[in-house]
Amino acid sequence: MTACIVGWSHTPFGKHDGLDVEDLIGKVALAALDDAGISPEDVDEIVVGNFNEGFSPQGFPSSLVLQFDDRFRFKPATRVENACATGSAAIHQGMKSIGAKKARFVLVVGVEKMTGISGPEIGNTLLKASYLKEEADIEGGFAGVFGRIAQQYFQRHGDQSDALAAIASKNHKNGCANPLAQMRKDLSVEFCREISDKNPLVAGPLKRTDCSLVSDGAAAVVLTDVDTALSMRKAVVFRSAAQVNDFLPMSRRDIVKFEGCEMAWKKALGEAKLTLNDLSFVETHDCFTIAELLEYEAMGLTPEGQGARAVLEGWTQKDGKLPVNVSGGLKSKGHPIGATGVSMHIMASMQLTGTAGDMQLANPKLAGIFNMGGAAVANYCSILEPLR
Repeated sequence: MTACIVGWSHTPFGKHDGLDVEDLIGKVALAALDDAGISPEDVDEIVVGNFNEGFSPQGFPSSLVLQFDDRFRFKPATRVENACATGSAAIHQGMKSIGAKKARFVLVVGVEKMTGISGPEIGNTLLKASYLKEEADIEGGFAGVFGRIAQQYFQRHGDQSDALAAIASKNHKNGCANPLAQMRKDLSVEFCREISDKNPLVAGPLKRTDCSLVSDGAAAVVLTDVDTALSMRKAVVFRSAAQVNDFLPMSRRDIVKFEGCEMAWKKALGEAKLTLNDLSFVETHDCFTIAELLEYEAMGLTPEGQGARAVLEGWTQKDGKLPVNVSGGLKSKGHPIGATGVSMHIMASMQLTGTAGDMQLANPKLAGIFNMGGAAVANYCSILEPLR
């Protein structure tokens, strides 16, 4: 299923007043093709990642891409969805078409408009990514789901508030260097650690600084096969890509372990014939700080119950042994559901092509990406490297 990313485009994430899903798609679709040096007639397939579920009144968004150039007309276009991993699901769909030789160029667009509805409506919409038969009444909506995970982790392994504050502060500091990030504000560990009027408790032990932002935004990539990519201006190749789904109900699994995440990392690293130590950096799914902490353990960076060491000892800082979320992550960059997975792949591709600006690491060779839908239900892991 090997494919390459040969072009991309990315709106700033944040509140885009006056823009709807169609407008956001329009800001990235043609720009990604321009970046790849191709035109609409070269595109064989369009895949749109969009969660929606009530965020936008416009369902059926796949053909909206066609609005922006008549040369897209009659090309196959499909919408895919896998909760917060929708963007990665869209990329996988495109990769499969390329792997099956059904397409040479695939345009993948991830998009979400979240801020057009009220706060309570946003909470109810996000909660649809949980198992409503058992989890609909969890106080605090989806934040409450991760609040419960944090409570159980604290009960099993001790209070980790210091580690969560360090993760939040790290990602906000990194986000200051990302011009596409929604919140470019350097927040101290002390501010993130203490409950205050500006940082109140949200759910369980999670405070506002532990929660990713409600965002609008879009991101797009152009995918092609390796042979074609060799003649393109730039190319980042998938060394591997893995998808692992777990049970939706939290009652069916040990929710503190993120076993689906662990399995996805093992599959991706195994397919790539690499270990975690080979990676230059990781972009991981910090929808809540407790998620990043659990992902340290699931990816094998620390043993179970010791995830705090990775951040408190500086391993995951930009200058650490495995930088995590150099882009600022979802925590700082924002989390427009359908666009998130595509954004993560773009952030990694920018690093690997030396075009990450103030975010740039020194000569990164291999990137790991982990994007999940729900509470470690739909788990996607990619390993990327420059093609040449």
